[in-house]
Amino acid sequence: DPQQLELATSSKRKLRRFIVIDEVVDELYGSKVREYFEENNVQHKILSLPTTEETKSMDLVLNILQEVQNFSIDRRTEPIIAIGGGVCLDIVGLAASLYRRRTPYIRVPTTLLSYVDASVGAKNGVNFLQCKNKLGGYTPPVASFLDRSFIQSIPRRHISNGLGEILKMALMKHKGLFDLLKSHGKYLLDTKFQSCSGSADHGDAALQTTRIAIETMLEELAPNLWEDDLDRLVDFGHLISPELEMRVLPSLMHGEAVNIDMAFMTYVAYMRSLITAEEKEQIIQCMRGLELPVWHSGCSWPLIKKALMERLKHSGGQPRMPLPTGLGMAEIFNDTSEETLERAYKLWVRD
Repeated sequence: DPQQLELATSSKRKLRRFIVIDEVVDELYGSKVREYFEENNVQHKILSLPTTEETKSMDLVLNILQEVQNFSIDRRTEPIIAIGGGVCLDIVGLAASLYRRRTPYIRVPTTLLSYVDASVGAKNGVNFLQCKNKLGGYTPPVASFLDRSFIQSIPRRHISNGLGEILKMALMKHKGLFDLLKSHGKYLLDTKFQSCSGSADHGDAALQTTRIAIETMLEELAPNLWEDDLDRLVDFGHLISPELEMRVLPSLMHGEAVNIDMAFMTYVAYMRSLITAEEKEQIIQCMRGLELPVWHSGCSWPLIKKALMERLKHSGGQPRMPLPTGLGMAEIFNDTSEETLERAYKLWVRD
């Protein structure tokens, strides 16, 4: 914006920015980030940190806040910038929300998962007492800057991991997105979500899938940003996966744990006659095509029961279980019997 640029450059006070960047991202892009701020004459502090599920704690938040205090930012005009995956965005969001009660922050996602998931919405948080995101809040960023070119440097497994959350939105809300994933899944993995010219067969599948995934996510989140209504389709894949993911760290990534949960719930939907055997197979085959795990030995029957009991505690005494009722359609159910769940579990394990 030329007006903003003029305002920024004409101001007597030098522009200042505090940036938190994931240490792996820093190795890949840190020199470019520093060059950018130097060329634009911005006084800056770049804090490079290991941001993983294992380090996602209040200790790291306090570490960031100590550095923010030392840098001495203006909480009205100097947003904190987070550059990294979902864990980095979550940690920095919480730190910003705590500093002077609310300091603006900007999200720059660098993984596919954070691009379509953590960058959208208002939630932030850290793990606590071996529980995923037990501490956190709802403070939206002032902006999320989305750039798919970051995704080309992440490993194939991380692309697949992000596809788990995209598939979630496809199964819950958008058959067109499901069809895109079924048809172009391998291509998206191979091209790492880059828009390639000369691929007429696939069109711009990367742009289409990410755009639809984010739009459908926003449709769900925007009217219910503070989760006043606990009936949320976006909770599909998130009933059992938090317990599973924390139990087997670091063997499963977030999107993989979500997909295992979705695979089991697909069997629950089939057992309840909400979807046909053919639809169940289509869903499982699509998951396999996206190179996502559809089962894990750690997802035992006792773990499932424990996870669903935890769910009842935090969702007003109701399971509020999102289940597919077709491809791209879903409803929330509170009446799935334990017998049905166990039968679905046995069939899932057998298959």
